[in-house]
Amino acid sequence: ASRCQREGRGFDPLCPLQIMSDLLSKKCVPCEGGAVPLDVSEIHKYQKSVDGWNILKNKKNIYFLEKKFLFKNFLESQNFVVKVGKISEEEGHHPDISFGWGYANINITTHAIEGLSENDFILAAKIDKKINV
Repeated sequence: ASRCQREGRGFDPLCPLQIMSDLLSKKCVPCEGGAVPLDVSEIHKYQKSVDGWNILKNKKNIYFLEKKFLFKNFLESQNFVVKVGKISEEEGHHPDISFGWGYANINITTHAIEGLSENDFILAAKIDKKINV
């Protein structure tokens, strides 16, 4: 049964809870340069399923996901980055990572299409799920 209260009342059945579950069950697929990035309305539907990830544009007007994670010390930040690296290798989709004492910043985009794809949201959901942050 659906857990979305809006479903069946004329609203889009893509409830954030359902999208999150779907993202976690999917695997990133290789993206070719000819694919089309998600448009703004699609981005906003997916954004509802990944808590705390911001949608930003870079200098080239390319959308990306960004999230800052905070930790108690350098070692926790480093361990987090190693875990994200393992998830990224499993998915074959690699974020840009910067980290230091007590923090890690993760930026995700699909470079091949210069924009966001479903892969970016799959990776974000899996980072959140496995890391429990």
